[in-house]
Amino acid sequence: MAGPLSHHRRLSGIEQQPGFMGALARFWQRSYASDYVGLAMIAAAYALLRLFMDPFHRMFSLDNLAIQYPHAEVERVPVPFLFVYAGAIPLALIIIWALVLRPTIHKAHVTVLGFIISLILTSFLTDVVKNSVGRPRPDLIARCKPEPGTPAHALVTFEICTETDHHALHDGWRSFPSGHSSFAFSGLGYFALFLAGQLFVFRPRTDLARALLAFAPMLGAALIAISRCEDYRHDVYDVTAGSFLGFGIALFTYRRYYPPLRHRLCDTPYPNPSDAIGGRRKARDEEGGIRDPADFEVDEDDEGESIPLNNIDR
Repeated sequence: MAGPLSHHRRLSGIEQQPGFMGALARFWQRSYASDYVGLAMIAAAYALLRLFMDPFHRMFSLDNLAIQYPHAEVERVPVPFLFVYAGAIPLALIIIWALVLRPTIHKAHVTVLGFIISLILTSFLTDVVKNSVGRPRPDLIARCKPEPGTPAHALVTFEICTETDHHALHDGWRSFPSGHSSFAFSGLGYFALFLAGQLFVFRPRTDLARALLAFAPMLGAALIAISRCEDYRHDVYDVTAGSFLGFGIALFTYRRYYPPLRHRLCDTPYPNPSDAIGGRRKARDEEGGIRDPADFEVDEDDEGESIPLNNIDR
């Protein structure tokens, strides 16, 4: 049977040891070092993936109407603008929020960290799936520029293509899922979750203005995703899958640092890992401060039902 303060993590044997290894183990457990190491590994893997991996080239036929759409030279949302709309702008707004409202360092830190993890993890997983599936884009034939005499009713490989631009050609097999959609929903979706928590959108009788403000980023993400169908870069299937992937990762990342949106402390992140070490507790002011870890264990909804939350231990 667990003893008093069992919701606090106790020091392991290696953490109690003196010297460098003990200090390193204590730092690892009492900080977000593991998150940063994992983030660096994902970013490195993503860079290698982009630089050295070509997609699987699924066979196709020239008479397939689904891949005969024109290739749009000018996109409605080019990649640099995607990074601005779904990455730079939400991050800038989070930074402005931190400068104006002055939350605790811990709260500002985990909010930005979660946002960055959401974007990079989504980008990595999206490209892994893209390259593995190798689904042709709707504009594949326009990209490929098949050599004259290629049979129209037979399955052919990418070797019949005459396009010399390596990226333009091989990117034609990266249709599923939509990278624009997943990136947009991972960044703007995370920002929408953050706003919903800070504005207590899921409290009973919350005014409509707060709800509209919180979910406005989702509309922006949806418009970015729809633009990919308008440019004939993807079909609805690609865009839908990418949107679910991006928002799913955003929700997963957000919930690693914040309680559910229906929780009474939904505006407050889980305490720093060091606050659950050795039975120590911290209680700060009601505005964004670190609360007693026990506050996150169970909450009561309006009907008196217990809502169990995830264990805060890391």
